[in-house]
Amino acid sequence: MTNYIEIQKNCFFFINSKLSQFPTLIYNLTQLGDALIFLSFLTIFIVYAPKVWECLLSALLVSVIFSSLLKNLFAVPRPAAVFDTTSFTIIGKTLSGHNSLPSGHSITMFTILTALLFGLMPKKLPNKILWCFFIISTGIILVFTRVGVGAHYPLDVTTGSIIGYISGLIGIFISRKYKIWNWINQKKYYPIFIVLFLISCLVLVTKIRHENLIIFYFSFISIVISLIKISTIYAKK
Repeated sequence: MTNYIEIQKNCFFFINSKLSQFPTLIYNLTQLGDALIFLSFLTIFIVYAPKVWECLLSALLVSVIFSSLLKNLFAVPRPAAVFDTTSFTIIGKTLSGHNSLPSGHSITMFTILTALLFGLMPKKLPNKILWCFFIISTGIILVFTRVGVGAHYPLDVTTGSIIGYISGLIGIFISRKYKIWNWINQKKYYPIFIVLFLISCLVLVTKIRHENLIIFYFSFISIVISLIKISTIYAKK
């Protein structure tokens, strides 16, 4: 465990010092590691791309299992539990537990991005290349915000990204083979999503009251738009 931390110590301090120069930006972006925040931007896909959500649900369940098992297995102390907290920048809440490896936020981010990568893959080769580049670049930027806020080591987020990618692939396989979520695109089940969206809105309001972050407002607006759309479609059923 000591070697794991020592081999990336300098890298951690370097990345943290560079990214922490943009505290507001990286603190907002790192919130996308919260499934509620990231998924709120994708709620409209329940109407327009339900297959993506079929993959997402399976993949996220797999990712939760991986994250829980591996965090308990490795029990690596977080940076704030090892280093002097005055030697690097911490943005937001100070996390000092022994659950640093792998990064749960990174797993969530790459699980969702992997489902989007394959679920919305363009047909033409040039567009495929651009889409892959965009998704991978976005993922790398997002996961390293965890280092920028002082919550994880570089290898934590790298490992989390790989696990997230694997979780995404497993989720895609499960959803295609077993069809357990194919009820999502049936309008008669829309009331379930309406209730979930309303609950999510309440949770987001609580988050906004606790931390007045712009990304929470965007998440809230996204869910409200989806809520109106789904409610309208259901009312016309």
